[in-house]
Amino acid sequence: MLIEIFSDVICPWCFIGRRRLARALEARPGLDPVIRWRAFQLNPGMPPDGMARQEYLALKFGTQGGGPVYDRIRETGRSEGIEFSFDAIERTPSTLAAHRLIRESGARQTDVVDALFDAYFLNGEDIGNAGQLADIAARAGWDRGEAETFLASDAATQEVRQEDARARSMGIQGVPCFVVDRRYAISGAQEPEYFTPLFDLVQNGEAAAE
Repeated sequence: MLIEIFSDVICPWCFIGRRRLARALEARPGLDPVIRWRAFQLNPGMPPDGMARQEYLALKFGTQGGGPVYDRIRETGRSEGIEFSFDAIERTPSTLAAHRLIRESGARQTDVVDALFDAYFLNGEDIGNAGQLADIAARAGWDRGEAETFLASDAATQEVRQEDARARSMGIQGVPCFVVDRRYAISGAQEPEYFTPLFDLVQNGEAAAE
């Protein structure tokens, strides 16, 4: 079973959705899926060095700065064991380099994604900064020097942009979006029980609906 997760690492609902998918899979230990993380940039036009967090929030939400929205996310996150530290985030980064790193990580993709979510949402790290990205990669199993060399290049940049374009051509307008065996999709950070019917369809080998 292939599960493709279209996601962005600055999306709190993607962090929540990752935890909920993990719970759904824990309830079905025999599935043994192959998980592939796919790039979707919420802010594809973000400058390479990102933007001050407060400036970004003002542009996105106006004078309220998204307070009620983030209060709800905090509450939902706690139900999944996530203590969001939004106040620790000083910059909203471009996620292009992070997506390049994820794409290059092979079997370590999920470890790298988890490390990025933790770094950004729990610690407030600037995951658009190459040095911090290399540190995060090392925590997830990369050799730090190799990560640093990779990030200093433009390797995988075109592939990430193509992956993002593919997502949009598929009709994906927001993330997370989970695509199972390239046939069935769940949009949003749904509760674990929403995955069960899709798992059943794939296990039973039923044909995809038109």
